[in-house]
Amino acid sequence: MKTNTNYTFRIIIEPDEGGAFHGYVPALSGCHTFGPTIEETRKNLKDAISIYVSSLVADGECVPQDKSFESFETVTKKELEAVYA
Repeated sequence: MKTNTNYTFRIIIEPDEGGAFHGYVPALSGCHTFGPTIEETRKNLKDAISIYVSSLVADGECVPQDKSFESFETVTKKELEAVYA
């Protein structure tokens, strides 16, 4: 498969209960992996993304574009107390 297109996806890596890490790609449904370290999980995700996108391209399907953005919100102790007051 030859393609001149680069794809960029947001990845999320979270600690797992057993001390390992779980990584996934929100824009690619079902594209996830595990690893013993963050670095290994990141490598495994890159491999999983390559396989996933290659399969879509080979099947003539559209590759989803990651159009999301990420933001973090802080909820203060005072705001929490107001909810339960």
